[in-house]
Amino acid sequence: MCKMEVENKSVVFDIFLHGLTDDTELQPFIFGLFLCMYLITIFGNLLIILAIICDSHLHTPMYFFLCHLAFNDMYLISITVPKMLVNIQTQDQRITFAGCLSQGCFVAVCTIFECFLLGIMAYDRFIAICYPLRYTVLMNPCFCVILTLISLFFSIVNGLLHSLMVLHLSFCTDLEILHFFCEIAQILKLACSDSLINNILIFVTSSIFAGVPLCGIIFSYVHIVSTVLKMPSLEGKYKAFSTCGSHLSVVSLFYGTGFGVYISSNVIDSPKKIAMASVMYSIVPPMMNPFIYSMRNRNMKEALKKVIGRKLLFSDV
Repeated sequence: MCKMEVENKSVVFDIFLHGLTDDTELQPFIFGLFLCMYLITIFGNLLIILAIICDSHLHTPMYFFLCHLAFNDMYLISITVPKMLVNIQTQDQRITFAGCLSQGCFVAVCTIFECFLLGIMAYDRFIAICYPLRYTVLMNPCFCVILTLISLFFSIVNGLLHSLMVLHLSFCTDLEILHFFCEIAQILKLACSDSLINNILIFVTSSIFAGVPLCGIIFSYVHIVSTVLKMPSLEGKYKAFSTCGSHLSVVSLFYGTGFGVYISSNVIDSPKKIAMASVMYSIVPPMMNPFIYSMRNRNMKEALKKVIGRKLLFSDV
């Protein structure tokens, strides 16, 4: 029940983030686990970025988009996990309304930007395999930069749109979110006024900005599979599929966990279990992406060996 409705948005009030558990005995374990996951994610994605920058053989459109994907993953996990770790360490679960709204906005921006990047990477593979002779012309550096900037622009517009729409709502005091970070959907549940328009807007924009890239991915891979199956040599088929394997794994992990959280939120009544499920799409994909690309991509393996070899060489000197 709402104890007091806040009409004036200049009023500063706090929101309590309950995190994953209230058990004080489990909190040190959760702190250590998420700290390790965070450091692995940052280190792994940094290695991917350094490998792409340092190896001239990887200065291609595919790795250009992969570099942005790695940076986006680092940014996404840095929005949520450090705040949760600070809350556990200080035993202070409060976050200001402005801070919560900002966090929700940035999470929305990074999530949609990831959808766009995965869609663009699928289009890149489609052009490379189905139209190899026109690849350098169609996927020129200027076009790649424009695609990235347009994707980032629409991602920012989406995040700002939802955040500005939230400011038109009235909220209550003594606000609590049974989650370890703020999402726009979670913030809307705290509103005292009608948030139907906001929920409809979330559904529409999510369907467009996440659904259109997914449709593009499906379209691209249908044509890729059709083209590869027509190749006469087994070596050509293997090479074509190997270049797509890493991307398909990342797409499956990202969209699979996203749909899993969406379904579980409608089936499971426990907010704590929903919060645990959300870890799968907010933390696990950014952490696993570097491992997927480093293990399944031969060029990336060689580039990473060079980067790690240079670090060991300088450390010996």
